[in-house]
Amino acid sequence: MTRFIAVLVAVIGIASADRTFAQESASGPGTVAVTIIPGGATFFTESSHAKGPAFGNYGLGAAVEVNFTRYVGVEGEVTGALGITQNLTQSGVTSNLKTPNLLNYSGNVVVHLANPTSVTPYVTGGVGGLTVFDTATLGISNTDTFLTGNVGAGVKWFHSSGRWGVRGDYRFSAVRSKDDASNFFGQDTRYGNRVYGGVVINAVR
Repeated sequence: MTRFIAVLVAVIGIASADRTFAQESASGPGTVAVTIIPGGATFFTESSHAKGPAFGNYGLGAAVEVNFTRYVGVEGEVTGALGITQNLTQSGVTSNLKTPNLLNYSGNVVVHLANPTSVTPYVTGGVGGLTVFDTATLGISNTDTFLTGNVGAGVKWFHSSGRWGVRGDYRFSAVRSKDDASNFFGQDTRYGNRVYGGVVINAVR
């Protein structure tokens, strides 16, 4: 009888450990994950020759990530940075104006830094494009697109079901200059900082 009880306790212990491990494994990033970005912000520093002012926009968008292994994947991202009214200082003159709307799209490599579990940190980097829409009040007469590069990091937290989670992300980006761009944006290389919070849905686990 004592031997039977000991065996029963051992079996229950092993089953519990397997179930805990399975839940932990399932709670990481899926093979295909979709991120919905309801809120964030993008801040651009002043241009090197003080032609273009520093400014910030409100961000939102979405991304699709495909993971080849538990550690490495690729992500395609499309985000908008909506212009907001703010004080802009250009050539020593400060005006209260609305910034241009921006559209950013990029392809990135994502590397998860630890064995993916419910809390998974990651680093990422890639290239893409940034479209600046025409804004007559700022002297931007044409919609223009610039080459961009970005690097960043973040952390994902997943519910124990493994179906959904949340994500915080930071990116540093560089926007390549163009000689025929407007004075407000694009004649000098511009640098941006972007942060966002998003909801992650594991479409394929």
